[in-house]
Amino acid sequence: MIVGILAGGLGTRLAEQTDVRPKPMVDVGPNPILWHLMKIYGAQGFNEFMIALGYKGEVIKDFFLGYRNRASDLTVDLASGDVEVGATRHTDDWRVHLLETGQNTLTGGRVRRLLQANPGERMMLTYGDAVANVDLRELLAFHEAHGRLATVTAVRPPARFGELTFDGDKVIDFEEKPQTSEGWINGGFFVLEPQVVDYIEGDSTIWERDPMEALAGEGQLMAYRHGDFWQCMDTLRDKRLLDELWDTGDPPWRVWE
Repeated sequence: MIVGILAGGLGTRLAEQTDVRPKPMVDVGPNPILWHLMKIYGAQGFNEFMIALGYKGEVIKDFFLGYRNRASDLTVDLASGDVEVGATRHTDDWRVHLLETGQNTLTGGRVRRLLQANPGERMMLTYGDAVANVDLRELLAFHEAHGRLATVTAVRPPARFGELTFDGDKVIDFEEKPQTSEGWINGGFFVLEPQVVDYIEGDSTIWERDPMEALAGEGQLMAYRHGDFWQCMDTLRDKRLLDELWDTGDPPWRVWE
């Protein structure tokens, strides 16, 4: 099953990082967040990806064109230009399709193009800027069991500020940045049946508006609740948090060995 990844947006809220690269290529630790996301899928047996490119898509192309070489010993003959690839220290068993979906295409249009590139096939889909320790096989089993057209993973993001619990005016408990106790949101990590393409009008469609609203209105959108770790990278603050978690040596989204 192909995993579609939306990687073409401008990332304007992270402009400090995205002036020269698309948001999925902003690093968390030594690697772009896109790599972390693909490792999450790859570790659970989903190894074929189709990445919807747009803004600065050439940066993503260059990353994958050089991916194997960066993990290998190389001998370069400067006179002839020949390159001999030696021992490879590590690599990933991924097949990656890089799909040009248009500089100005919105999220719905990119989803539509991904589905059209895989006619008649079920597809997993997510955004290129969030990581989680989602059990993807359980997500897929949930989708198959309910038989509807689409599943979205619902998440409860961590609160931005610490939470106070009172007894009168006395603070009896304080929890620093807890998981919010309500307010489930769209966390990505979708499973879509091919018929979803019929709900998307064109390139100017926003996936999170008319298509998802129509699917929900017809009872065709189900939510898989993921109550554990999820974190997006919308702002510089989010990037710093993810870097700090990576630097602990045991980030909660690392489900691979």
